[in-house]
Amino acid sequence: MELPQNDLDRLVFFEHTRKLSESEHAANPLDAENLTRWGGALLELAQFQTGQDCVNLIKEAVTRLEEALVINPKKHDALWCIGNAHTSHAFLSPDHDVAILYFAKATECYKRALEEDPGNDFYMKSLEMASKAPELHLEMQRQLSSQQASFPGASTSSAKAPKKGKNGDLKYDICGWLILAIGIVAWLGMAKSHVPPPQR
Repeated sequence: MELPQNDLDRLVFFEHTRKLSESEHAANPLDAENLTRWGGALLELAQFQTGQDCVNLIKEAVTRLEEALVINPKKHDALWCIGNAHTSHAFLSPDHDVAILYFAKATECYKRALEEDPGNDFYMKSLEMASKAPELHLEMQRQLSSQQASFPGASTSSAKAPKKGKNGDLKYDICGWLILAIGIVAWLGMAKSHVPPPQR
């Protein structure tokens, strides 16, 4: 299946950002801004993956973002991105109890980000949405269960096929808006780092 042009452009952009951040990290492993940009790019790239590949990219993003926080514990954009990563991971989990743990981690990250940058609209909105996320996850799981129940005479494999399609669409729609916000932050960070020097 071919990607729409704007998705393909985003994929190319964030893959380039990932590679650039990786090479910059080799030259300067203590650059918290670069690690944050790298983590943001990995979260964006996760949107183009499914299943375990998606989860692996989210985990790698969290690793990079946590490295940035070791260098600069007050780095609010890294905290916010980790919150988004935990939220994405929660929505990908079919186990509601596991999802609740990830939502709690996300909420804590959003609170810390807001403490470091009070009044930030993105952080406030993320914290507000985090309080609604467990209910949304539960509703999503209920819908998936009712869809599965609507195929009582189907074999196990054929009953799972519709579930996966609807489940995947809903999960990736939810993760999509989160990752879009991350993309904006990552893009702004990359744009700031590549501003040409002022003319004299």
